[in-house]
Amino acid sequence: MTTTTVRDASVRRIPDWVLGAAGVLALLIVLELLPQLGMVDARYLPPVSEMLGALFAIATTSTFWIALGQTLLTWLIGLGISLLAGVGIGVLLGTVGWLREYTASTIEFLRPVPSVALIPVAVLLLGTGMPSTLLLVVYASFWQILMQVMAGVQDIDPVASDTARSYRFRPLTRIRSVVWPTTLPFAMTGLRLAASVALILTVTVTGELLISGDGIGGRLALARESGAVAPMYAYVIVAGALGVIVNVIARATERRTLSWHPSIRTEAHA
Repeated sequence: MTTTTVRDASVRRIPDWVLGAAGVLALLIVLELLPQLGMVDARYLPPVSEMLGALFAIATTSTFWIALGQTLLTWLIGLGISLLAGVGIGVLLGTVGWLREYTASTIEFLRPVPSVALIPVAVLLLGTGMPSTLLLVVYASFWQILMQVMAGVQDIDPVASDTARSYRFRPLTRIRSVVWPTTLPFAMTGLRLAASVALILTVTVTGELLISGDGIGGRLALARESGAVAPMYAYVIVAGALGVIVNVIARATERRTLSWHPSIRTEAHA
């Protein structure tokens, strides 16, 4: 066994979470040293120790937890609506050929439209509260699930589809026994992507674009406007931590749901 092979084998034995933690630690050290060494202006980028101090200070207030709860509630509701609508419409469009062809141009027209372009419409229709944010969150994350589910329906084995047709399966039976087992891995991928997109829209729309000031994004915008630089970065850290947690939960859910799928089994034995 060569030296390179031994080195590669030792690297593979290091858990992924250890490598990830090492990367985060290295970033924190760099952020701490840059202002300390005068390489950046500490007024605009304070040391990470100051950011963490501000984070611990705001974490002791009820305002922070109320804002965090509001953000998570908006994210969860928006993701749930997107999941139900994306799976239902995706299966319908994927299984009904003429309906898929009839709506293809409409989907391709609406899908590239960014959610931020719909902010004036959302505010005019629903005001500046949670419903406006939900509309934009659902719009952005819905497409992630819809396109994945439609791709999954199109990936069904023709032999299995013909067999179901030969045995004259009822539509619901065909969906349950043929369509859904093939589509589920695609749907889980769409859910994982939609979870991140929904969180991004929840935080940035409620904060930077000022549709609602009740969530973490709203507190971030308030800290920015008041010149509280360290608390502003503290809220940025919270938003980033939420993103990591959401991704970890989504991946764990995907692995648990698809424990029977060859891709997950291969990943587990890698």
